[in-house]
Parts: sequence; structure tokens; C-alpha cells
Amino acid sequence: MLPLAKPVTASDLSNAERTVALYASDMPGSYSYQRGGDVQVEAWIVQGALRVGLPELYRSAAFLSSFQALRLVEMATPDQRRAHRVRFPSAARLRRASSLASLSLHTFRVSAEALQRSRRPEVEGTCLCGGSGWVDVYFDPDDPTTFAAENCVGHNPHGYKPRALRVVA
Repeated sequence: MLPLAKPVTASDLSNAERTVALYASDMPGSYSYQRGGDVQVEAWIVQGALRVGLPELYRSAAFLSSFQALRLVEMATPDQRRAHRVRFPSAARLRRASSLASLSLHTFRVSAEALQRSRRPEVEGTCLCGGSGWVDVYFDPDDPTTFAAENCVGHNPHGYKPRALRVVA
């Protein structure tokens, strides 16, 4: 692993990035936050970030955020669930890391760069939208004309619609 150009702090990372870092750190799985534990929590976040490396940390955090959003709206495919279990085999440890990462937001603010990174979704595995950002939802299975296009929260979390191009002559 290459040394980092600048030291990493908890503030340099988004909530999902902190979760991945804590998951990869030496944080005990049964750790319960105590008042004044901020220094230890940040040490684990930095340790996990260094252990994983920033490019992989950013990538894993993007996958985690998208998977959680897809699972919330019941759009996660079996392929995505399988990839998530491979990436994070211990659900209990992930819950503990996520809880502690969220708690760290009160002490360590998120930088503007980390906030920007947190808005770039990545989906691991096949998706219902096929990468288009839109899923057809049928209201009546017997009538194929009764459908609406719903945005995929993994590929198109904000529901942006593509604009039609104009040709001006």
C-alpha cells in the first residue's frame, strides 16, 4: 500500500466511508460508546481507512450507500444482496460500525469533498434498472399499458430525467 499524501482524519470521510473504515478497523465488535471516547473512535476510523486504502474505501462506501437505499425501497436484487454479504460478511459488525459512524458525525463534521463523494452512487451486481436509472412499475400485470417509470435509487437517486436534445439549424 502506498503512503497517503496527507494524513486522514474522520472529518475527511463521509458517514458511509467512516462505517467501512470502522468495519475494517480493530474496533471490538461489542464496543459501546462511552463519553470521551471520541479520540479512540477517530483512531479506529483512521486505522481502518489506512488498512483498506482510500480508493477502495470510497468504492466500498459508495456500494454500501447504494445497497442500503435499494434495500430500503425493496429494489435490491439477489445478486446485489450476495455481493453485499461478500463485502460485509458480519451483519452485526456492520450495524455496530454504522451506529458508531453516525454517532461520530456529532463530533467530527463531514468535509465538503466527502459530502460530494457521498452523492456518487455505485451499484454492485445486476440491477432491476439494467443501469438505465429507471424501472418500469406495472400497476396491472394484465394490462401492459398501466405502468410508470420509477427512478432506481442505486443508479439515479435524485430521479433526474434525461433531457431531450434539440437540433437547431
